[in-house]
Amino acid sequence: MFGITGRVGRLLAARLRAGGIIVSGLTRSSLPDPTLGPDGVTTVTGELGFATTREITAMISDWDVIVFAAGSNAGAQSVTNDIDDAALQRVSDAVMASPGKRLILLSVLPEAWRERQLSDDEEHYFAVKKRAEVALTRQPIDWVILRPSLLTDDPARGTVALGPAELHDEITREDVAAVLEALVLEPTISRRILEVNTGPTAISEAVGRVARSYQA
Repeated sequence: MFGITGRVGRLLAARLRAGGIIVSGLTRSSLPDPTLGPDGVTTVTGELGFATTREITAMISDWDVIVFAAGSNAGAQSVTNDIDDAALQRVSDAVMASPGKRLILLSVLPEAWRERQLSDDEEHYFAVKKRAEVALTRQPIDWVILRPSLLTDDPARGTVALGPAELHDEITREDVAAVLEALVLEPTISRRILEVNTGPTAISEAVGRVARSYQA
């Protein structure tokens, strides 16, 4: 996982480990991170913004599914360019060089934050996220893009609205992590852009419906 030490990344890692899934991720520090859980997560030390495609290809050699949950969170434009665009491109190139792997991108709803007066850095962030999505969809690999609405730290609800187009409201990070977990475990969902918002459908059923529609 890229972004394993982020708020959604930590939650996803914990869920996968609880389910018996082997989890590995890139971290900046070689020191053990206790917040990743007592069972531990296999980590690789490095800087995503500087890792080459060859280095990333070696890093993911034993990974079946790559989750890209890293991002600048609308920080400095240079960081957005390095992580949300260039690093994602190198990761997708590494996946293309590694047949049989899936890449799941945690992105953002285009409507997110539109109720605010956005700064130049935030406007740049959304433009870069869109450009990065377009580039990923043109790669001949097995990809999924998940666009959540405004993220909150509220307790999980366990229900969502999930589909190719959803209204923008808000959703808990716990629920987004649960959706990502379900997508990791559902290999039939491929080359789909999915939007997720607070909604009435149990997460397992919501992901199952998408999988069934894909097979229809």
